[in-house]
Amino acid sequence: MRRFFLPIATGIAICFSALAFPSCLKADGDVAKVYKTNCVLCHAADGSGTSPSGKAMKAKDLRSAEVQGKTDAELEEFITKGQGKMPAFGKKLSPDTIKALVAYIRALPKQ
Repeated sequence: MRRFFLPIATGIAICFSALAFPSCLKADGDVAKVYKTNCVLCHAADGSGTSPSGKAMKAKDLRSAEVQGKTDAELEEFITKGQGKMPAFGKKLSPDTIKALVAYIRALPKQ
């Protein structure tokens, strides 16, 4: 009887641990995909703005003191509404995704 319940108990334990696993790790991967899909073309993978498109459009270096000195709300609004040559992403990305993207941008200088 015990041999029958051990695999079931193990399976249940694995399921619970998978559910309890910090979702922030998955979110980091998701926001990296969002950044890659929407931002890399102009801002480059490292946020420097040195991609060919970024140089042509004079994209901001997201790691710079100028950008990093802005509040989260300012960055969220900038991403949501766009400005200058940067398009608005408010209709394409959810507010939660934009907040996660701001956190990702904050981490760029540390990478």
